[in-house]
Amino acid sequence: MSYRTADSLRPVTLDDVRGAQKMLTGVARATAMEGSRHLSQLVGSPVHLKCENLQRTGSFKLRGAYVRIAGLLPEERAAGVVAASAGNHAQGVALASSLLGVHSTVFMPNGAPLPKISATREYGAEVRLHGQVVDETLAAAQEYAAETGAVFIHPFDHPDIIAGQGTVGLEILDQCPEVGTIVVGIGGGGLAAGIAVAVKAVRPDVRIVGVQAAGAAAYPPSLAAGRPVTVANPATMADGIRVGRPGDVPFALVEELVDEVRTVSEDQLSAALLLCLERAKMVVEPAGASPVAALLGEPGAFAGPVVAVLSGGNVDPVLLQRVLRHGMAAQGRYLAVRLRLTDRPGALATLLGVLSAADANVLDVSHVRTDPRLGLAEAEVELHLETKGPAHCTEVGRSLREAGYTVID
Repeated sequence: MSYRTADSLRPVTLDDVRGAQKMLTGVARATAMEGSRHLSQLVGSPVHLKCENLQRTGSFKLRGAYVRIAGLLPEERAAGVVAASAGNHAQGVALASSLLGVHSTVFMPNGAPLPKISATREYGAEVRLHGQVVDETLAAAQEYAAETGAVFIHPFDHPDIIAGQGTVGLEILDQCPEVGTIVVGIGGGGLAAGIAVAVKAVRPDVRIVGVQAAGAAAYPPSLAAGRPVTVANPATMADGIRVGRPGDVPFALVEELVDEVRTVSEDQLSAALLLCLERAKMVVEPAGASPVAALLGEPGAFAGPVVAVLSGGNVDPVLLQRVLRHGMAAQGRYLAVRLRLTDRPGALATLLGVLSAADANVLDVSHVRTDPRLGLAEAEVELHLETKGPAHCTEVGRSLREAGYTVID
């Protein structure tokens, strides 16, 4: 089974993926597959997590980068390589280049997570910051390649990259031969395309579902148009799949082989990341949690057994903190309330006693005493509370009203 694209006369085949698997022996890990009882109960059939967040460099990207660079001619290696990435491909290229003795320069967008920048440098790459989104960074890296002769290593738009990423699909078939559906996040499309080439050649009955963040979903309009379409200003917390235009090479494969592309909201991404951390004990970045977000969004839409690919775990701790709070808020586990009370000694202590009796954990308290809307002896208090969910939020509100407080909307 082979597929030709507008940009390459060389087909991407199952044999290419198997060759890539041999090449990656001793380089990339065959990552674990873990069952999820919570997701299995939700979906109604077994759900397994393919843990590429535990791969070397923290994502699947090492696979494709190594295969691409290992396939260069000696004179190409001597010229060095250049890449552009928000972080995961950057680290994959940096480590692969170091292992192969090739100099690498990596362009990363301004605002890329500091841990990803630091890790890329530690793996041996020269890092240059340019642009605000990956597409701008890609253009800068391609210009550098034209000026210096360095070989540009595209994050997703090359057959060798796709073959390397497709080794994830071969591992899934080995670890879960009875798989019915594979759910995988899509940015440019290299991982989904590679998995599709490998899996559909062996098990054409397996359903492959791609997942994009709704704010950076270039594939749905592209598939509708029958060609890659650019989405202006893609915006999502999931920087790993924040790509404004599908790659030409993976697009043709996704169009042919991927059964469906779904979108998920930022709230769903947050909830999925929180679930991975709490239930699966997995640190996963938002892009890596996107398949879980799709399962949470419509659990009955996936025939099992289901494999959800956790594509990466390189999450900035600052972002992780914000996302976890966002996820807890989306689940009704945070509650912000404003109310007025008499400005007298002991009034706040009485209020906190009511909240304690309702088993609400107070995170923050702020007072306003100088607002002209307030009476002479009044104060306005805003509290941020940690709760146990929507039902508990309702119970806390009822306790406040029964105690005589008026909650201000």
